[in-house]
Amino acid sequence: MKRKLISAIGVAGMMFSIAACGGSDDGASGQDPKDRKGELTVWLMVDAQSSWPELVKQANADFNKKYPGVKVNVQYQQWADKTKKLDAALSGDKFPDVVELGNTETMTYILNGALGEIDEKKYDNSDTWIKGLKDTCSYEGKLYCVPYYAGARVAIYNKDMFKAGTGSDQLPTTEDDLLKALDKVQAKYKKDNAFSSLYLPGRYWYAAMSYVAAYGGQIATYDEGAKEWKAALSTPEAQQGIQHFVDLVKKYNHGDQTKDEQDHANVMANEKAALLYGNGWEAGSVVDSKANGNAKLKDKIAVAGMPGPNGKALPSFIGGSDLATISKSDNQDLAQDWISMFTSEKSEAALAAKDILPNNTKQLEPLKSKPATAPIANAVPDAWFTPIAPGWAAIEKKETLETMLLDILKGKSVADATKAADAEINSLINETA
Repeated sequence: MKRKLISAIGVAGMMFSIAACGGSDDGASGQDPKDRKGELTVWLMVDAQSSWPELVKQANADFNKKYPGVKVNVQYQQWADKTKKLDAALSGDKFPDVVELGNTETMTYILNGALGEIDEKKYDNSDTWIKGLKDTCSYEGKLYCVPYYAGARVAIYNKDMFKAGTGSDQLPTTEDDLLKALDKVQAKYKKDNAFSSLYLPGRYWYAAMSYVAAYGGQIATYDEGAKEWKAALSTPEAQQGIQHFVDLVKKYNHGDQTKDEQDHANVMANEKAALLYGNGWEAGSVVDSKANGNAKLKDKIAVAGMPGPNGKALPSFIGGSDLATISKSDNQDLAQDWISMFTSEKSEAALAAKDILPNNTKQLEPLKSKPATAPIANAVPDAWFTPIAPGWAAIEKKETLETMLLDILKGKSVADATKAADAEINSLINETA
């Protein structure tokens, strides 16, 4: 497959570097594991360091029992600059053997040839991996990464505020009832002009696309006859979802409607919002003083399934992380072994015990009935994802979709804004050469 797409995603010289270095282990994989020497470099996101360091320690211990002569060097990365650092590393000769990628990042690195092929038979529960995660690792019938953990968006709300406004600290289960409750909560706190009973930022495209999915729309669809992807935001279903989202923003967000969702947990921490739609873990951020949260709100913040249109739950974006080997690494067999230990059934059970969604439906099932995890676990099976299209990685999707939403908020018609977004998406979505 041709790779002109690399220039579009800005990873200069990467393919030359990968082709020059190759991925040969010079027969090392045939050695007795106890005779293997060297170092395995693993890039994990800081979440593992702060929230489940014992899993990393256990995986390293298991690995060193098998490979006593190989040192595991775990380096923790920040989400804000990880991809920039990884692109630079891949263009040079010092790069990780294992890397954690957000599931929206994987296609970029699959298409530019950076990731090694994975044999799923080496991994526990691979027959029950969550489809939304496995799909982000798959391209042209091959697998290039391993699902690590899943995530979904839920309603995060202040129980005290809802009780003060409605008399109940429970979130309504239908959108019709939720909107009535939001009106009452807004009226209760009307003296604060910056207070939002629902803080839904105008540039929050993940939320907007959830409403698109709720009406049966999609960002893009695959045309089997033409063998190509076609943008679909200007379909009636997608336009209805986008309009619904914009209407909610205009009515309930009394803060800065032009912002994105990056700081919405802090808005709730500052008691300027009664309800957010966010990742389940953001409920913890609201009360975590280390994350600019408000510890006084502990035990006041709850999560629930987010009600959507037509009496159904709002479909969630399937988030999460994957683990991959680097194609030009000489240690791909070691890298796969480490990943298999780190994502073993034992390790995934430990994640589930921490209310983190595991990578498979088998171990996800008990979390659907556990009060702390039921809202997010039940959001996973019907979750949506961005197009698994070759050119999607090259599209400035965040900017394209955010611009569309802002244009509508400023008065542009939904029809005109979606037509412009579709044109931009269509110009790149099928690019592979």
